[in-house]
Amino acid sequence: MSPIWCAFAVAERGWLLSAPQDGESPSVKVPDPPPDAPPGLDQKMETLLAWGKWGVLICGVAGLFICAGQMAIGRKNRSTFAADGATGIPWVLGGLSLAATAAPIVGVFFR
Repeated sequence: MSPIWCAFAVAERGWLLSAPQDGESPSVKVPDPPPDAPPGLDQKMETLLAWGKWGVLICGVAGLFICAGQMAIGRKNRSTFAADGATGIPWVLGGLSLAATAAPIVGVFFR
């Protein structure tokens, strides 16, 4: 018996699984509570995030200083060193921009 013939036989006898006929499918309610900090931990987490933001700010300033130093040192006879410093600037600015917009970006997903 060919596979096509078997498929016709199954369809003809109604052996295929079908959806409920009344038009409504059973649904499951999945809980979706808003984010809530554990008691006493919210202030500590805000402090930790503030320290992280401060650390990123310091790293960003240091990164720009390093890029400027590479460009100044590589000005004469070391053009690739200066080019490495210049190509590092967008990466530093990108990291600082991401750190500055991290909270609003995450907030979009938890509305």
